[in-house]
Amino acid sequence: MIYLDNAASTQVHEDVLKEMLPYFKEQYGNPSSIHRYGRLASKAIETARKRIAELINANQNEILLTSGGTESNNTALFGVMRQNKASQLITSHIEHDAILEPCKQLEKEGFNVVYLPVDSYGMIDIEKLKRSITKETALVSIMFANNEVGTIQPIKEIAQICKQHNVLFHTDAIQAVGKIPIDVNEIGIDMLSISSHKINGPKGIGALYIKNGTNLDPFILGGGQENGMRSGTENVANIAGFGKACCLAKENLDKNAAHMKNLRDHLTSRIVSEISHVSVNGNVENKTPNNTHFTFLGVNGEDLIIKLDEYGVAASTGSACSVKTQKASHVLMAMGFSHEQITGSLRMTVGLYNTIPEMDQTVDILKKVVQELRSVSPFKAKYGF
Repeated sequence: MIYLDNAASTQVHEDVLKEMLPYFKEQYGNPSSIHRYGRLASKAIETARKRIAELINANQNEILLTSGGTESNNTALFGVMRQNKASQLITSHIEHDAILEPCKQLEKEGFNVVYLPVDSYGMIDIEKLKRSITKETALVSIMFANNEVGTIQPIKEIAQICKQHNVLFHTDAIQAVGKIPIDVNEIGIDMLSISSHKINGPKGIGALYIKNGTNLDPFILGGGQENGMRSGTENVANIAGFGKACCLAKENLDKNAAHMKNLRDHLTSRIVSEISHVSVNGNVENKTPNNTHFTFLGVNGEDLIIKLDEYGVAASTGSACSVKTQKASHVLMAMGFSHEQITGSLRMTVGLYNTIPEMDQTVDILKKVVQELRSVSPFKAKYGF
């Protein structure tokens, strides 16, 4: 099986797994306990927290451990808005559902949410952002890199605009961390969401960077863990694995990015040159190195994924978190794509363990599958397949 859905989840690195194993059987104490078992568990958590912080050049005490990117995003949005007298939140039309769904809830609670438009490349309108900020704006939340088309937003410019207006800035950086260099201090970010399973760590663990001095209401109440910000006994094994994944990502960032970009570019080049009526979506000059996103006219994306799977290739049409809802991509809709373009979309995301021979094999399979599907397409005459 050739796995090309690394934006959805990644294979756990062997060194990450080794880091986790002792906390299942040998060092299984509750980190809140004061005996040796508890102290070892607590030490493992702080070691991981330090490693997570180092990946984004944050301070160790600025890392709030969560159950993953969704909780991190929810914590940022609800934590700021519910404790702030200001009533407006600004985001974009192409955010992940882990941002858009909390925004819907905040609207029900009486908050004003402004959704910024994007262009055909998935880039937000900076001028519209400037015009949208008012005295009532408490928070701006714009994703670092889009999970479907990979487009990277001008995050530093957005952060500067927010700072000029004394507005907090949060970014969902789940698709960006570990793939491109991120320095939260140099950029000027107030809050940033990370997810472990996007960087070859375990599922069910993530973090929210919260710049010192940023005030949020606690999201989960109980025993007071995480300095009272997130109660509940910590998942020590996953936290340790997450920390190791961040350590490996930092050490190998340039090498890993170059490897993924080489694979991505090779795959994209062959597809564009060898398959007709195909377009590459997103900002080709400014996207994450692992992402490539296509539209194959005259082909249904879900049929394409099913057929590719039959031939041993795993890909997707977009976010794995919303695929079961069977709704058209809100990202591509916001980018102005037609229904036909949206239904013919395919996302392929490479990872650490993919190879050039796999890319070549994928293209050969894809050519065969696209030809097969187009032979029975209702658009056959229109495009002359």
